[in-house]
Amino acid sequence: MAQVMVMTSPYQVVLTEADRAVLEAQVRAATSPQRVVLRAVIVLLAADGQPNAAIADELGICTDTARKWRARFCQRGLAGLADAPRTGRRPIYTPAHKARVTAWACQLPAEHDLPLSRWSTRELADQLRSDGIEASLSTVRRWLADDAIKPWQYQSWIFMRDPDFETKAARVLDLYDRRYQGEPLGPDDFVISADEKPSIQARRRCHDTLPAAPGRGLRVNNDYTRGGALTYLAAYDVHRATVFGRCAQSTGIAAFTELVDQVMTQEPYASAERVFWIVDNGSSHRGQAAIDRLAARYPNAIMIHTPVHASWLNQVEVFFSIIQRKVLTPNNFENLKALEQRLLTFEKRYNTTAQPFAWRYTTDDLRKHLARLDDHEKARQAA
Repeated sequence: MAQVMVMTSPYQVVLTEADRAVLEAQVRAATSPQRVVLRAVIVLLAADGQPNAAIADELGICTDTARKWRARFCQRGLAGLADAPRTGRRPIYTPAHKARVTAWACQLPAEHDLPLSRWSTRELADQLRSDGIEASLSTVRRWLADDAIKPWQYQSWIFMRDPDFETKAARVLDLYDRRYQGEPLGPDDFVISADEKPSIQARRRCHDTLPAAPGRGLRVNNDYTRGGALTYLAAYDVHRATVFGRCAQSTGIAAFTELVDQVMTQEPYASAERVFWIVDNGSSHRGQAAIDRLAARYPNAIMIHTPVHASWLNQVEVFFSIIQRKVLTPNNFENLKALEQRLLTFEKRYNTTAQPFAWRYTTDDLRKHLARLDDHEKARQAA
């Protein structure tokens, strides 16, 4: 009976505990590339005494592949499992070329008397061309992506101008947490967040809106006629998740007073111990005059202003964003009466199922936020 001769590799793999741990981690990691996993498995099987032919059969690869990575590991260790440097033509562009596009992208075009507000990829490629660097759009786009630079995008920001920003903001946040002047609110205390959403247009589309269909979304005609505009005023009970709204021709003290009357003349607010009205600094309820006007009309009502340019602290703005998404977009109303009816009907629907907003921004978050801004300003001044 003939005997089968098994070829023994001259490269015997012996793993240290550290090497085995690294290889096994590469095999287990979900993010490891397949080529890295394959090389690691070949070495692990070789360390277990498997010959190249058996490794190739088990992994579905050719014997030469198993032989190659066994030898590479024995010669260079873990470093031998990495891809070898590839030969090829020298790169067309140098790091200086890439630094040039980064430098342009991180400057405003107007600083160089260019009639542009912001850069696009094409504008940057044109600018490089004027500098004598012939780079394609895809190359410029890749360079920018490497550094996550997007000069065509922008964010707006504003300085905090209110000298009492922290005090005013903390007072609002404490009310959301049912505290006022360091004391917890009682069961007969209520917190109302109020504001106006002005200039809501009634746009009558020239063709009816088409509902969604399989493979097609909602379709809205772009042409429309204007049917006028109105203002929606809303008072939101923060802890009871109840909205009281009304529509008016415009904003103003009279319109806001009607909203206050709508809330304060019904229970539980009419006989409440205190009703806190959180408002921003709009002209309808601005300053000490508005505070005095509310207190004179309803002695149990206390007006609390958010800091200047901090309407985002007013929870009714969250409800207005819901109105915008669910009721007003896309805008298609026959007339102002239809618009008003839709707003008030949605308000009733909302009140049947609403839950208080999960407001997570606290006074601790505010202090940390302001401390970071202070540190940033100090670092900017020291630079």
